[in-house]
Amino acid sequence: MKKDWKEIYYTLLDRMVDAMTNPEAFDRDSFVEILKQICELFHLAKGVTEFYPDLASEKSGRGEVMIDYDNGRGEVAILKRRFVTNSMTVIRGTLYVAKEDAHLSEDQLEKVDILLRALLSFVVRNRLQKTVEKFGYHDEEGYPNMRYFGRFLGQKLMNGALENHTAICFNLRHFSLVNQEIGREKADKVMKAYVELLERTAGEGNILCRLGGDNFVMTTDTGNLPNILQIFSGYSVRYGEDSHETVPVSASAGIFVIPKGYSPGHVGEIIDHIYSPLQLAKMGGEDTIVFYDRDMVTLREHTLQVQQQFPGALANREFHVFFQPKVDVKTGRIHGAEALCRWIRNGKIVPPMDFIPVLEQTTDICLLDFYMLDLVCQHMRKWLDEGRESIRVSVNLSRKHLSDMDLLDHILEIIDKYKVPHESIEIELTETTTDVGFRDLTRVVNGLHAEGVCTSVDDFGIGYSSLNLIREIPWDVLKIDRSFLPTDEDAETSVTYVMFRHVASMAKDLGLECITEGVETGRQVKILRENGCQFAQGYYFDKPLPVEEFEEKIGTDYYKKKARAAKK
Repeated sequence: MKKDWKEIYYTLLDRMVDAMTNPEAFDRDSFVEILKQICELFHLAKGVTEFYPDLASEKSGRGEVMIDYDNGRGEVAILKRRFVTNSMTVIRGTLYVAKEDAHLSEDQLEKVDILLRALLSFVVRNRLQKTVEKFGYHDEEGYPNMRYFGRFLGQKLMNGALENHTAICFNLRHFSLVNQEIGREKADKVMKAYVELLERTAGEGNILCRLGGDNFVMTTDTGNLPNILQIFSGYSVRYGEDSHETVPVSASAGIFVIPKGYSPGHVGEIIDHIYSPLQLAKMGGEDTIVFYDRDMVTLREHTLQVQQQFPGALANREFHVFFQPKVDVKTGRIHGAEALCRWIRNGKIVPPMDFIPVLEQTTDICLLDFYMLDLVCQHMRKWLDEGRESIRVSVNLSRKHLSDMDLLDHILEIIDKYKVPHESIEIELTETTTDVGFRDLTRVVNGLHAEGVCTSVDDFGIGYSSLNLIREIPWDVLKIDRSFLPTDEDAETSVTYVMFRHVASMAKDLGLECITEGVETGRQVKILRENGCQFAQGYYFDKPLPVEEFEEKIGTDYYKKKARAAKK
């Protein structure tokens, strides 16, 4: 007996609803077959659904159009529906029939309307889910983001599938230079190509996500790690039509080789294990690839402790200025002093290497630098009021300051607050390790020079393009790093001795004051004297002194005696 069309309709409706409400067992082909049967039941020729993420997209026609059934005879639109969701996404549906079939009864049209509404509800739910997936788990460039990475690790962790895997956090080194050199559009292509190479090398079942900018996280099969490290060390990426148009890309990375049986409490532990070593890798040392180990836990705990203690220590004035004399090697006269920071906590001195590198990781170092400059100016004001002989004091500023467009105003505001003569202050700036901050460094030094504040390039010879720095920036003082200073065992023909002689001679020819740090022996004082380096700083003359001890020695012959002893 032939079934009534309503009976068939309700059967298909049940199947359709069942398919739409059971996402785990959803099969697209079966669902499309149901839609086809519905269309044939009502003699529909074509069904079209459209999804637009917003009203502007609908207006411009930038959306997703889906046609799951079309027999080629759809000429007349018999039903149209349009809905706007609370999130302002738009869903539209249109049903078509052939001209000769445009005679659905009111009852049939009502049933078709119910089916279309149900279908649109299903489509909008699925598309919104995909939209949430896209915008919630991907960035604006389409890269999977940190949430995606966390979800991926969580699933791996749940399934016990982390064994034989390695997690990595990496940063593309000096990628801002690539942007400057070839332009943003081509640089984006370079980044994409480099990332895709890493993805292919990592092995199936792994993930690579972007944290933002040129920072990424990824996993790889541990067996593929050597190949990944090779890519990190440097790879020439093609960016133009010409095969010769390439740019080298390398990366700094923090790496955690997941050990057998590893069972973290949460995925955040893994992320910590790759983020901390990356910070070390990015600090500008020799190691651009740093592997996580247990010592890193101690280091991270220490870092957090210093960062937590710093605000209170600054407020309680636990940081003190110590002065290390700069001495004329010929006369023994105190030419000046370097102000060095000492943290005295609970009666004990915290070694600078225990807190300065930590503060350098954030802008906390800038707060400390300004505090030290203020403290130095206070002491100098006191000396001036007491009628003491004026000496020049140098104060170190971190590279972190260079991006501050108002740095010059901040420095002068502190100096002028205490009415300290500008020429009595010297600002020491360490060479930049790359040319990224060269423009900022030039701006700051030129500004200080114009205001009569002396500037010195600290640790000369160990930074980026040292000769270029002294050629283009108007320094007053060149401070030679101790690594260039010959030891007592070095012969006059040694490489170190020859280099030192030429650097000192160059400083003299350029009209720069020349001072060498790390001078520890009488012979080294003689080497400075014989090679035209006029000033010395180091333990031969004195260690960094608390202000009271320094004040006591200023008016004595102590350093003159030390200088005379070095002549013997």
